Amino acid sequence: MSNSINAVILGEHGGPEVLELAELPAPRPEPGQVVVQIHACALNRLDIWVRKGLPNLRLDYPHVLGSDIAGVVREVGESVDAKLVGREVVLNPGLSCGRCEQCLSGWDNLCPRYHILGESCRGGYAEQIAVPATNLVDKPACLSMVEAAAFPLTFLTAWQMLVVRGRIEPGETVLIHAAGSGVGSAGLQIAKLHGARVIALASTDAKLDKARELGADACVRSSDEDWPKQVRALPGVGRRGVDLVFEHVGESTWEHSIKLCRKGGRVVTCGASSGWDARTDLRHVFFRQIQILGSTMGSKASMFRIAQLIGEGALRPIVDRVFPLAEAAQAQRYLDRREQFGKVVLEIA
Repeated sequence: MSNSINAVILGEHGGPEVLELAELPAPRPEPGQVVVQIHACALNRLDIWVRKGLPNLRLDYPHVLGSDIAGVVREVGESVDAKLVGREVVLNPGLSCGRCEQCLSGWDNLCPRYHILGESCRGGYAEQIAVPATNLVDKPACLSMVEAAAFPLTFLTAWQMLVVRGRIEPGETVLIHAAGSGVGSAGLQIAKLHGARVIALASTDAKLDKARELGADACVRSSDEDWPKQVRALPGVGRRGVDLVFEHVGESTWEHSIKLCRKGGRVVTCGASSGWDARTDLRHVFFRQIQILGSTMGSKASMFRIAQLIGEGALRPIVDRVFPLAEAAQAQRYLDRREQFGKVVLEIA
């Protein structure tokens, strides 16, 4: 066994140029852990935020980014079944203690000790990683390693938003912001799987064409200034509005999301890629009894259901472009231009 691995490391916050290819000591599994030989790691906007620096985020340097990981179990630690060696897996990106009230009630994403791979602990821009065995999920056999790396964080987030928090129902109308993003393309598919009518928003006609291929019932170009009026003009929306808004853009779209939500409807948010300081007219919230629901990640249990549905062909991760590990900086620049539809993935082995 080699004593070192290749990894793209972050030694300081800054632009993509701070990412460097380097050698690190090879990980060794602690009790309850496994070492996974990483074959692919998908990028998320979280990677860019961590690279730039987040409030109250303290990292142990050198830091390794990357939350979405697919690979093969290489080594197991004490008290872990040795039969896992050689198994093809994806990793649940959320780490939790497994002992607190939240973890034991199925809400491990509310664990006080919750961490996300690549955010506050080392992630997948590397050849190997040590993780708890409880974070392993069998890779759906129908997927390549690159495809498998493209689903964990985004599908888990979208599932939590729509199924767990939003309690989506058949026949409801769902407005999906940024349908070309990883979480947006996942949300579109999950909404359709649950029998909803989906209105997809995206910035270009090319992205909207791909959204239609995924099943969007109506598409509106969000780069048009009058996009909210175009949504209102769609059959079944009008003055009533939509039942559920899938919101992850934040400041630039928030006011419109509130106004487009029907009386008694829900706005579920998992992020704020355009800015967090959004204005909320509370009159719309209390007079129209709108529910505003926060959502972050999802439970370990949900990952098994998502993987099952992907294995059955009911859902599928969308890969836009693949880069080698050494070109992680270029991959982040590409992601930051927001030109992709679906996921950008680093191929590692």
